[in-house]
Amino acid sequence: MLKKIQQKWLAVKLITRMDKPIGTYLLLWPTYWALWIASDGWPNLHLLIVFSLGVFVMRSAGCVINDFADRKIDGKVERTKNRPLVNGMMTSNEAINLFGLLIGIALGLVLTLSLATIYLSVVAVFLAALYPFMKRYTQLPQVFLGAAFSWGMIMAFSEAQGEIPHIAWLLFIANLTWTVAYDTMYAMVDRDDDLEIGVKSTAILFANNDKRIIGFLQLFTLTLLWVVGDILAFGWPYQLSLLIAAAMFSYQQILIVNREREACFQAFLHNHWVGLVIFVGIMVEYL
Repeated sequence: MLKKIQQKWLAVKLITRMDKPIGTYLLLWPTYWALWIASDGWPNLHLLIVFSLGVFVMRSAGCVINDFADRKIDGKVERTKNRPLVNGMMTSNEAINLFGLLIGIALGLVLTLSLATIYLSVVAVFLAALYPFMKRYTQLPQVFLGAAFSWGMIMAFSEAQGEIPHIAWLLFIANLTWTVAYDTMYAMVDRDDDLEIGVKSTAILFANNDKRIIGFLQLFTLTLLWVVGDILAFGWPYQLSLLIAAAMFSYQQILIVNREREACFQAFLHNHWVGLVIFVGIMVEYL
C-alpha cells in the first residue's frame, strides 16, 4: 500500500513538473513585475501569497492538461517519451481528476479576491486549458502560451488598483513576446520530432528565420519594458537590469546559433535569470 502511494506521488510530481521548476519561475517573475508595479512597491501579504501560490498551482495544472492533450504523441518524442501518461504511471482519468483538483485549489485562492479579478480568472483557466490543443490547429501555439503566462499580470493590476491601466497592457505584450521568443527556443529542441508527427510550432513556422525572429522579439520586449520604465520614471537600477537582460539575450543568441538541441534547451532555461534580473531592477526602484 505504501509503495503504491509512493508511486502515485511520484507520478503526480513528474506530471506537474515539481522536479523541473523552470516553468514556475518563468510564470512567477513577470507576475511579480506586475504585482510590484501595481502595488507601487511591496504588495500586501495577502496578494503576495495568493499570486505566488496561484502561479504554482496554475503552472502545475497547465502541465497536467498539456500531458493529457499530448498523451498519444509524447511517446514519439525523445524528450517526452517517459512522461507518466506514456509509461503507465498515471491513467488519463487520474490526470483529469488531478487537473480538476488543481483548478479547484486555484478557484479557492481567487475567491479571496475581488469580483472583477474572479471574472478575469475565468480567462486564465480558459487559456491554460486551450493552449495544449493549439499545436494541432495553428502554427502559433506559443502565442497562446504567452497570453496564458501573461494573464496573471492583468489580474494583479485589477486586484491591486481596481482597474487595468495602459501600462498593464504594455507589460502584458512585453511578456507575451518574450514568452514566444523563449518557447520558440524550446520548440527548436523538438522541431525534428514535431515535423515527423505533425505537431505545429513557431520553430517550424519561422524555419530558417527562427534566430532572427527570436532576436526581434527579444528586442521588442526590451523596448516595451524600457517604455514602461520611462512612463514610471524609473532610474538607473531598472535601466541597468534591462541592459543586463539585453546581454543575456545576446548570450542566448550565441547558444542557439547552430540550432543544436541541448544548446537551444540551455538558452530556454537561461530565461529564468532574465526574469529575475528585471524583477530585481523593479524591486530596487521601490526600496
